[in-house]
Formats: sequence, C-alpha cells, structure tokens
Amino acid sequence: MPCPALPDGFDFTDPDLLQHHVPLPEFAALRQAEPVRWIPQAGNAAGFQDDGYWAVTRHADVRYVSTHPEIFSSYLNTAIIRFNEHIERASIDAQRFILLNMDPPEHTRVRQIVQRGFTPRAIRGLEERLRARATAIVAAAREQGGDSFDFVTSVASELPLQAIAELIGVPQDDRAKIFEWSNKMIAYDDPEYAITAEVGQQSAAEVIAYAMNMAAERKRCPAHDIVSTLVAAEDEGNLNSDEFGFFVLMLAVAGNETTRNATTHGMHAFLTHPEQWELYKRERPATAAEEIVRWATPVVAFQRTATQDTELGGKLIRKGDRVGIFYASANRDPEVFDAPDSFDVTRDPNPHLGFGGGGPHFCLGKSLAVLEINLIFNAIADAMPDLRLVEDPRRLRSAWINGVKELRVSEE
Repeated sequence: MPCPALPDGFDFTDPDLLQHHVPLPEFAALRQAEPVRWIPQAGNAAGFQDDGYWAVTRHADVRYVSTHPEIFSSYLNTAIIRFNEHIERASIDAQRFILLNMDPPEHTRVRQIVQRGFTPRAIRGLEERLRARATAIVAAAREQGGDSFDFVTSVASELPLQAIAELIGVPQDDRAKIFEWSNKMIAYDDPEYAITAEVGQQSAAEVIAYAMNMAAERKRCPAHDIVSTLVAAEDEGNLNSDEFGFFVLMLAVAGNETTRNATTHGMHAFLTHPEQWELYKRERPATAAEEIVRWATPVVAFQRTATQDTELGGKLIRKGDRVGIFYASANRDPEVFDAPDSFDVTRDPNPHLGFGGGGPHFCLGKSLAVLEINLIFNAIADAMPDLRLVEDPRRLRSAWINGVKELRVSEE
C-alpha cells in the first residue's frame, strides 16, 4: 500500500495545527498506510537536539509501546513530546522527578505510595461532597444571567480544581492559585497568554513550593487527610517533601487541565449532537463519561524514547529515537471501534486510550475523573437542560493538549 502523502514539513505536534483542529484525516491516512512513520523536525523545534520522532497511530501499537517501558522509556526524554527550541536540556532533565516521567522501578515505588489517595474507598468518600459542589457550580453559572457565559471558566474548570483541593486538603480559597499556575505551565505555546517558558517554569516552582510547605506543615501537625498519609514517616515508605511537591505539580496538570478539557469537549459534543444530549438527559447512561473522554482525548500524544533497537509496525526504531504515541489517533481506530467518528454515549465496550495505553503510566486518577464528569453532566442536565452553543470554541495553541480556552453557551 502506498505511503500517504503529507504536506512537506507536516508535523503532528505543530502547535499552529492543534490550535485549529486535531488532524484526524491525516491520522486515518497513516493508520491505514503507514501506521509508524518518521516525522522530521527541523531546527531543534521540539527542544531535544534531534531530527524528529516516530508517529505511532494505531491502537494496538500505542498499547504496545505503553506496556513495554523496558523498551520505550519515559525517563530519557520525558513524556512531553514537544517543548520549544530554546529550552535548556537541564530544564527537561529536571522534569524527571515527576511521576509521569519516571520508569520502573522508581516509578513503581512512587506510584505505590501515591495511589493510596486514589483507592475506591477514597474516591467514594469524596462523592457526596463533589456532588454538592457540582450542583453549586452549575447553579452559580445559571445565576450569572446575561446573553451568554463561558462554559470553560464558569463550569468546566471548577470541579477539577475543587476535587484536587478536596483530595489533598488544599484550602478552597487557594484553588485560583492552582488554576493560574497550571494554566501558565501548559500555555507556553499560546501567544494570547504571553507566557514565556521562564514564566511556566516559575509557575511550576510555585506549585512545588506550595506543596512542599503543605507537606512540612502536615509533618509537624498531621491531619486526617491524604497529605498526612503520603508524607508522614518517610522511613516507612512515604514521600519526602520534594516528591510530594512534584506529585502535586503533576496533579495540577493531569488532574485539572485534562478533566477540564474533557468536560468542555463533552459539552460541545452534546450541543453539536443534540440527539445525544436528549438521550443523555433521558437515560443518564453510565457509559457516557468514557465516551466523552474517547471523543475529547484531552492529551493528543505523549512520547517515549527507545532504549534499544527494536521493530514496530514494520519499521526499525533505533536506540535513542523518540516515539510519539498518538492517543487521539488510537481512539479513532476502526479496527477497534465501530463507527469511530460517531459520538455515542451508549458505546460499550469502549477500550479507548484516553487514560493512557495501559502499562505503568495508566491514569492514576481515572476513577476520580469519571466521577467528576458524571457529576457535572448530571448537574447540567438537571439545572440547565436547554443550553445552546453561542460561538465555536476557541482552541488552545499547544503541541500536545487538545485544549479549549473559551466555549460560549447560553440558556434558551
């Protein structure tokens, strides 16, 4: 089968591309004709001092890469597929302390500790409080009045922030700080925010310092919260203050930006597929949250780096090559999903990779994210069942996040 023709210089991580749309037609062409393809990058565009990366687009191959960390490392170049051409290597290496960028066995050790905060019992313990918060968030949005409001800031951003605050004991009054810091950490590609890489790094440092102060306080005066559980008695297998700081840094993005964007894309999907919104309001299917995450795929791609020469999709990947695993493509793979380009909240089974491709980096907070999505859409369906779309979403300029900055909606 002939290789698909892509325009010269086409790059799936080009932030200008993702600001306009996720390149689903190009993904479909590669899945069919060349599911593992070398994508050249000129001028150190991604910040890694190399010539490009391998784009992995099929569901099966993304799962394979994800479940073989001994061959495909998160540590060597981190999981972030593109920084910027001016980033210093020391700044990339510093991110290896984040769980997302670790390999076993260190990843195994840290994950076994932090997952104490995400047990089924811990999530169930949050449910009623988060249900009340979801109801209050939607009520507040409704009371704004006026011709329209921004769904992102008024609804989608609030519950993830409040959930993180509930989970780790951040005072609710501080949630705006976490929101601002996390926005700055991921907005370095979007000129509207005028955020430099240095500002993003400073915001990351602010999050880490805030969390380390929390950890130090809980060591002095333990409370009945997850922070005390994670940081008390380091010699008994808990996190030190630095590790806890980087854990909260990861939560600020992985637990905030992703759920916010899934919720926003989900609302947009409902409003552009009104038959699905009517079905949801009527039946409240338990399968809806998983389909919203598949459809949205808030993280378009992460990367791994080959630790040895290996073969994937008929291509020889050399030791040291970067390998982009494109969840946005895998989640539209017709070999796995019937009618993959249809938004169907009753889809079951739904083996999407929106929470990762399995393996050691499968999303630690999946249960919490699903709970948040279910709670917020139930609250919207109850209190604002007649929402309508006012304007097309304004998308984030980013190399790897399928983000929405603004989605204006109104009640009919």
